[in-house]
Amino acid sequence: MSETSERQRHEAIVEIRRLLAVEAGDEIVVLVDPLHASDLADVLETLEEDERLRLLELIPAAQASDALAEMEVDEHPAELLAQMEPGRIAELVEQLADDDAADLIGDLEPEDRERVLESVSDPDDIRELLEYPEDSAGGIMTRELVSVRSNANASQAIAEIREHASDRGDFYTVFVTDEQSRLRGIVTLRDLILASPSAELSELWNDPVAVVPVNMDQEEVGRILSKYNLASIGVVSADGRLVGRITFDDVIDVVEAESTEDILRFASVSDEEELRGTTMGAIRSRLPWLAVNTLTLSAAAMVVWAYRDTIEQLAILAAVMPVIAGLGGNAGTQALAVTIRRIATAEETADERWSAVGKELVVGVVNGLVIGLLVAMIAVLLPDTEPLFGAVVMVAMWANLIVASTLGAFFPIVLERFGIDPAAASSVFVTTFTDLFGFLLLLGLATKFLL
Repeated sequence: MSETSERQRHEAIVEIRRLLAVEAGDEIVVLVDPLHASDLADVLETLEEDERLRLLELIPAAQASDALAEMEVDEHPAELLAQMEPGRIAELVEQLADDDAADLIGDLEPEDRERVLESVSDPDDIRELLEYPEDSAGGIMTRELVSVRSNANASQAIAEIREHASDRGDFYTVFVTDEQSRLRGIVTLRDLILASPSAELSELWNDPVAVVPVNMDQEEVGRILSKYNLASIGVVSADGRLVGRITFDDVIDVVEAESTEDILRFASVSDEEELRGTTMGAIRSRLPWLAVNTLTLSAAAMVVWAYRDTIEQLAILAAVMPVIAGLGGNAGTQALAVTIRRIATAEETADERWSAVGKELVVGVVNGLVIGLLVAMIAVLLPDTEPLFGAVVMVAMWANLIVASTLGAFFPIVLERFGIDPAAASSVFVTTFTDLFGFLLLLGLATKFLL
């Protein structure tokens, strides 16, 4: 955001707060009317909770519902909705697309969820969406779609669209279904409009490029839409009935959520931690991982302790050890990042997946040799050192980078095979083993050849 727009947003927030304080509802409506729903959501997220509620109650229901749908989950928009009067809840929910309404209501506790649903005149579609797992195709789809009968002609199909599409939101695809609501194909508006009015739909529709079952994981849905560059995709039940659609804007949200989750897990931070959560929440989320890492790194500390006599006689090793551990950790992290991304995005056989280990082994051999030589040249420039010391450092660095790169690919693949999220656990293992091997190699070689 530019400095000018940031200043304008700050000024708008100050003015909204002033108007809320004097209960100038009409002026607030005029002030927020030109704001996009996302901008209004940003404003809401800056206000205190009581100010948020008052603002949402003052502005038109359509604008308030759109802003709630755009708010970050961490800001708990569903709780704002639940605090309103039943009449206002009904107004806002009925303005929302059914998938947005289900996302909001699904974040509530069961008692609040039921109370909100009872405020809505026709909650059946929302209840049905709430039955699907949150991270499945059914959980992110909308029931609002445009479909036409397979036995219709172009003129009849256009008439059906005119009759039913006004309350279905934006649509990009017209689905063709039979009498049992089974998906037969898709037809574009362009083809419908340009076709002869008497042309049968069977002459116009195409087989869907792809469809997804209701139980498919949302991340896989995102990959399919991205792979085929689709604006929307049909969601089908086990018997082939068309039950909903997923649009590209839903997938953008999914990709953002999954990327955030993977980044947090890759850093050994629980995905339950809110990005703008409390200090105590961050402590509860991170402390267990730090405790686990403390236990695993104790193994590396035991290696150092076992070679304490060597370190006492060659104190210069204490200066080299952090370099060995740090570069090994960096090499392992590089291999981890590439492999986890490969697992997340590529559809591969087991052999293709394991080829990543071979690739990283070669990378480790080459990079380890170059970095090992560089570190060795620096090491021999230190006071009271000899060429043999440089050779020991080079071999230890070389071997540690090979181990780090190889394990950086090995652990994610193995953990995935055992059904463990590789982004959540890999870094703990790789860090432990690179430190362990690095110290063992350096101190072991130094003990054998330098004492």
